[in-house]
Amino acid sequence: MKAELLKRLFRAIASSDPEALDKLTCLVIEEERSKGHTALAQQLENIKSKNKQEKPTSSSQTPLSTPETTLQDLQSLPTSKRFNLPLVTFVPREKLRHHMILPVMVEKRFQRIEREYAARDRLAHHGLRYRQKILLYGSPGCGKTLGAERLAWNTGLSLLKVRFDAMVSSFLGETASNLRLVFEKASESPCLLFLDECDVIAKSREDTQEVGEIKRVVNTFLQILDEYEPNSGLLVAATNLNKSLDTALWRRFDDVIEIPKPGEAELKFIIKQTLSAIDVGVINWDAIVQDMKGFSAAQAVRVAQDAAKRAILEREELVIQEHLEDAIQEIKVSFS
Repeated sequence: MKAELLKRLFRAIASSDPEALDKLTCLVIEEERSKGHTALAQQLENIKSKNKQEKPTSSSQTPLSTPETTLQDLQSLPTSKRFNLPLVTFVPREKLRHHMILPVMVEKRFQRIEREYAARDRLAHHGLRYRQKILLYGSPGCGKTLGAERLAWNTGLSLLKVRFDAMVSSFLGETASNLRLVFEKASESPCLLFLDECDVIAKSREDTQEVGEIKRVVNTFLQILDEYEPNSGLLVAATNLNKSLDTALWRRFDDVIEIPKPGEAELKFIIKQTLSAIDVGVINWDAIVQDMKGFSAAQAVRVAQDAAKRAILEREELVIQEHLEDAIQEIKVSFS
């Protein structure tokens, strides 16, 4: 364990700060997992979960800023006026995926966002603002949604995902009105507001194929981004079509991060981590990783899951080279 993390852990114990302890234990688990100590990481996570279940709850001791109280505050998030459809979807904490395998430089940028959020009060004391508006871009399956979920997990924020199927309306002015409703409500309580595939409302206004209504929506979106001040929360937008975004959008964000496809080391780690719950035979990892060149993180996970399923169904209970090779070929055929 790194010395700085160890010092922070002891300070949290000494100050009896349960929130800090919870975050730090998560960091310890993540560090062990990143080192390949998956069994130890799982054991630590089980101990942590068991401790939470056994700890008695008292309504008089519930912190004011827990995700539960935040969720209550956000129960009144608006619905579309015409069709009465919810404009956002709440993602429960237990469903948040937060294990990411990223290149070192990209991982550091995510950690910087999380560190700034944790130190937001200290930064404000010096007249500085933490990174509040983040844009993630990259090819499909590279991990943009996972990145938003990871940020929500590590900051303890409730994740609200905008539903563009309900947001976008064919009626004049209604899409912009729905957009304002969501941002106004989200600014009232701490949350991570996630705009997946934000190019739906942020396409370039120079595109001659787009109608005037879309251009008005983009103008509204840009204005909202300028005015939006999250209440101790985050705004995360994601897109596959970064070249289609309006050029004025980029400077509205505090950080713009490209999520690349995994390299050979990341692919191998993803496969091994996904297979950590099942026995694995002798594998020529160099050949497997070479055969997966150009795969996204989502495709790598699917390869491992399909190989594990085949091993279980064939009652071998052991993933072998053939299982992985066949799974890779199936992915290639599916996406060719």
